[in-house]
Amino acid sequence: MLDAKHGLTHAPQVSVIAPGQGRLSHAPADHPPVRKAKIGVLVANLGTPDNYDYWSMRRYLNEFLSDKRVIDYSSWLWQPLLQLVILTKRPFSSGANYKLIWDHERNESPLLTITKEQTRKIAEGIAAQYGDGIMVDFCMRYGNPSTESKVRAMVEAGCEKILFFPLYPHYAGATSATANDQFFRALMKEKRQPSVRTVPEYFDHPLYIDALAQSVERVYATLDTKPDVLVASYHGMPKRYLMEGDPYHCQCAKTTRLMRERLGWEKGTIDTTFQSVFGPEEWLRPYTVEHVAELAKQGKKNIAVIAPAFSSDCIETLEEINGEIREAFEHAGGETFTYIPCLNEDDSHIKALLAVISDNLAGWLR
Repeated sequence: MLDAKHGLTHAPQVSVIAPGQGRLSHAPADHPPVRKAKIGVLVANLGTPDNYDYWSMRRYLNEFLSDKRVIDYSSWLWQPLLQLVILTKRPFSSGANYKLIWDHERNESPLLTITKEQTRKIAEGIAAQYGDGIMVDFCMRYGNPSTESKVRAMVEAGCEKILFFPLYPHYAGATSATANDQFFRALMKEKRQPSVRTVPEYFDHPLYIDALAQSVERVYATLDTKPDVLVASYHGMPKRYLMEGDPYHCQCAKTTRLMRERLGWEKGTIDTTFQSVFGPEEWLRPYTVEHVAELAKQGKKNIAVIAPAFSSDCIETLEEINGEIREAFEHAGGETFTYIPCLNEDDSHIKALLAVISDNLAGWLR
């Protein structure tokens, strides 16, 4: 260690004091503990409120809707509207929707439960393949556990390299990019930054496409009546984002095509639509809620809906698709509405995620 007056000190040398943590044999006694070097794999999901009460919902929605990647209007215009109008009302309606899907036994949202299980299975798969030198954990872009807290924990555990994996098959500024933004903001607070990599989108990875197709085949095998059409409903975004260069729309269209080809179906058997429209702008079309109603009016009385852009079931799938979108279809005369769950912790999904992780760890592992 350096002494302000005399330069280097000469304290007695010590050896390791605990497994994975100690002092180098040549280091002075007052040297900070040195941990065994590790690699961290940090998976990131969108986020969840801590509860569905008003203040929990308000905190969560404020963080989410204040993100410039999500709502890019000028703050002077957007923040007064958000703080004085939207956040006085929307926490009640959003909280009521979360209450419908909330896991009261665990006191957490399904997204959190599923992400925990995904992380556990990923950790098991990595340990089986690479041993115990890789630390696996998860964080949320909004809410808890925060990205910053998990980056801090990995650095403290001795992770000298971190692979950051946003669980979004398709790239979008409002999903992948903002997750990466938050990751790098967390790194800015670290005295000793680890080497890092971010995992790119995997919308056309063969194992991901195969996992989607398997989920369709599995559900269809249980149905007495085969659906007239499969609707692939992706989360929407303002059309302006597409025109400004966001590749999300094109990637969604390719996923649908690859899934159809993997299933061996003809063109026209799967429709690509977009849900969760918010605000006055035109969003990517067709809107799922309108499209399913139109299908019913056209005589397509039996449909199935899948949500390929969501790695985990959440409020947008469990409540919006299975609630609002189902109701729109049935109100228009539809008879059988089948929701195909997200890939969640399904083994084929975990296999795909592990393959993506392995690809991105290349060169870091001996």
